Amino acid sequence: MHRRTLLNALVLAPPLTLAVPAVATAAPPTKDDNLDELLNAIHEAGMPGVFAEVLTPRRRELAAGFADVETLQPVQPWFQHRVGSITKSFVATVVLQLVGERRLRLDDLVSRHLPQLNTGPVTVRMLLNHTSGIGNYTDALLQTPDDLINMGNRTAVPMELATLGLSMPPTGPPGGAWSYTNTGYIILGLLIERLTGKRYATEVERRILRPLGLRHSYFPGTDPHIRGPHAKAYVPWIDGTLRDFSVYNMSWAWAAGELISTPQDLNRFYRALFAGRLLRRDLLDEMKTTVPMNPDFPEDGGYGLGVYWAGLPNGPAWGHDGGVIGHLTISLHNATSVSLALNMSFYAAGPNPIDDALITFLLAALGNTPTARAQAGTFNPWRDKITDARFIAG
Repeated sequence: MHRRTLLNALVLAPPLTLAVPAVATAAPPTKDDNLDELLNAIHEAGMPGVFAEVLTPRRRELAAGFADVETLQPVQPWFQHRVGSITKSFVATVVLQLVGERRLRLDDLVSRHLPQLNTGPVTVRMLLNHTSGIGNYTDALLQTPDDLINMGNRTAVPMELATLGLSMPPTGPPGGAWSYTNTGYIILGLLIERLTGKRYATEVERRILRPLGLRHSYFPGTDPHIRGPHAKAYVPWIDGTLRDFSVYNMSWAWAAGELISTPQDLNRFYRALFAGRLLRRDLLDEMKTTVPMNPDFPEDGGYGLGVYWAGLPNGPAWGHDGGVIGHLTISLHNATSVSLALNMSFYAAGPNPIDDALITFLLAALGNTPTARAQAGTFNPWRDKITDARFIAG
């Protein structure tokens, strides 16, 4: 496998693609879909712990495996979890609310509001949908196993992160092809703070977390600990053990990926968002106006303003995924909602049993028939984002 930088292989990196061959129509999952067994198959394939909430709209909370592989403490479906780039959906929602309040326009030049940053002809919309061409700062920030360890012990400054990304070679011209960059969402966090005079996290809390009653979601800032009950965050290491990264300063991710949440809170957020409770209809339409993530296969999915759609046999599912050191999360929504969390990253290169079991569960939870799931074969949704565990081992 090509040895890319560590964070370029995580979900503070390009979203997963769930596209599979279009087949028959599908129905919402029922008891016959054996979601408990399918979730447990992810654990049995090698994932220490996995937990989820599925709404059909009937609520199903599911969990399998261990929060701690030494004590064998079982994982619980309501655990808190670092949800990585799912943070971007919250940030984008606040930016669109500010558009609705006429504090800015989507096609404003970023330099109009943040003149200290050399963003040239980049617009707010380009930051939101990853067409800015700005380099991805995490590619430069975390490149070695030592970087992975040391980054969790220091505090990063948002302006320095933005400057680092802007100093990198551009991935293309502004407004050109889609190219995922965490730098854009660091800049959007700075933009929220410039327009409101408050911390970006305070605005997300005021506008989204509190109104929706998302009591188990918060932004940790420089606090390396997860407040509530949670699983450990594992990475396979050189000595053959699983190294725990659950205590970790997440300031390096800031507005691009620091949020801590639960499957229940994520489902509540996305259902409210896509139902029009957080944005006017015209702004929600803007959010769901997408660019192809892979121009060669536009049917696989498109990225909008902080959300994306993934092509499934029974039609598109909307949401986002996220991953940081040792934690992976997926939240996707059609007629059904599924938010799923896993407590190990960097676990494989190429097709592997964990990913096969993961895609089977997601397809079933999102209402796809057994026939559709069978035709998905060994499709690996993480192929472009999970680095070889041997690289982590040195």
